[in-house]
Amino acid sequence: MRIATGLIFAGAVSLCATTAAWSQAPKGTPQAAPTAIPAPAPTASGPKVACNGNPDALGVARVVQVDTTGGPGFGFEHFKQLDFLRDKEVVLTFDDGPWPGNTPAVLKALADQCTTGIFFSIGKHATYHPEILRQVAAAGHTVGAHTWSHANLNNKKLSEAQRKDEIEKGFSAVKWALEAAPAPFFRFPALQHPPEMVTYLGERNIAIFSCDVDSFDFKSHRAQQVVDNIFRKLDKVGKGIILMHDFQKHTAEALPEILRRLKAGGYKVVQMKAKAPVETLAQYDEELKKDTKLPTVSSRPVNSVVQTISE
Repeated sequence: MRIATGLIFAGAVSLCATTAAWSQAPKGTPQAAPTAIPAPAPTASGPKVACNGNPDALGVARVVQVDTTGGPGFGFEHFKQLDFLRDKEVVLTFDDGPWPGNTPAVLKALADQCTTGIFFSIGKHATYHPEILRQVAAAGHTVGAHTWSHANLNNKKLSEAQRKDEIEKGFSAVKWALEAAPAPFFRFPALQHPPEMVTYLGERNIAIFSCDVDSFDFKSHRAQQVVDNIFRKLDKVGKGIILMHDFQKHTAEALPEILRRLKAGGYKVVQMKAKAPVETLAQYDEELKKDTKLPTVSSRPVNSVVQTISE
């Protein structure tokens, strides 16, 4: 049985249903990632300091540290034991990245408001765009995993070994991309929680994240729909973990307005950090290193690699 453990609070610094977004990959050649987004500056207690010239920025109200021993679960859609959020507190979460264009836009919106979130990366996407995922970590956000290929782990056609492979290879891929172990934070694709895998994650001391408020951005056709979906639910429940996708264009477009509405509505952002990084399994780490399909990653700027010599 999975043992739910509590939170270690690190002091103040100031129901969902979703479907897989894996099949909605943007078409075309991914654009180059922009320069790294500056780290968000949490709002400290005491004299008010302007954030990027904005004295009314959303900021970060509180930072909590999570002891993931036993695999605690968060988000009242599936887990009701750990009610740690206070009234009007929210945790911002983003799935399915990293992705060119959309993830950097999400990072900019968060940086503009000096606030933060948790990014649950798909392993394959992490290997496609490691430079973007490194920007996420460099900006001070928490990074977790969302399987290797966004497989529905409730699919009866998958063996138990294949399900474990999805989880473990996903974490190893994120570690490979970051060149550092991510947080032991995991979200099941489509919020499908097979009991055997919940137990397995508990044995691996990996926290599981469901949500309280689903943006349904994967089926929204306009940015305003994303905004409306979030606040229709959030204003009823009053607090919670908000599920979004940095993979989705409309989410990136909607996020500045979402953050403004959170501030105007008196909501406060809580940052969740892990007490210790995930312990990946060596066999999966080695598999990632040996995988010949992984892209060659260059740190050189484009203009030093390709130059126009004639027009």
